[in-house]
Amino acid sequence: MNTTLNPDWILIANTTRARVLQQQRGGVMEVLESFVHPAGRGQATPPLLDARQKEYTRFAQELAQYLEAEARMGHFSALVILAPLPFLDELRGTLGKFTARLLVGTVERDLTSWGIAELARQVSRELAEVAH
Repeated sequence: MNTTLNPDWILIANTTRARVLQQQRGGVMEVLESFVHPAGRGQATPPLLDARQKEYTRFAQELAQYLEAEARMGHFSALVILAPLPFLDELRGTLGKFTARLLVGTVERDLTSWGIAELARQVSRELAEVAH
């Protein structure tokens, strides 16, 4: 994996929630944008598997479109995504070409329920582990 210790933007996501974080080099981490996708909630029973998958795909596409628009405007120059599998794979598969070029790393981890203070410490720890 190719990664950097200090990405400009970090996407923390799962199938129902996402946050885009920014950390200026040496600065504090801040939430730039939050997303909620309540249609992705609930148990995926066999008859609902296809419907749930469509919702996960729709949410991944929504996030990818947002990131692509921001990448095209030059709002970030490096991106790391932290998300659980298989949603991480869904996100990677929907990224636009500008965003894909700026993706410097991924981590298979769900940190969406963490508060911002704990999240900043955990993201730093995860990125440090990936970089070594």
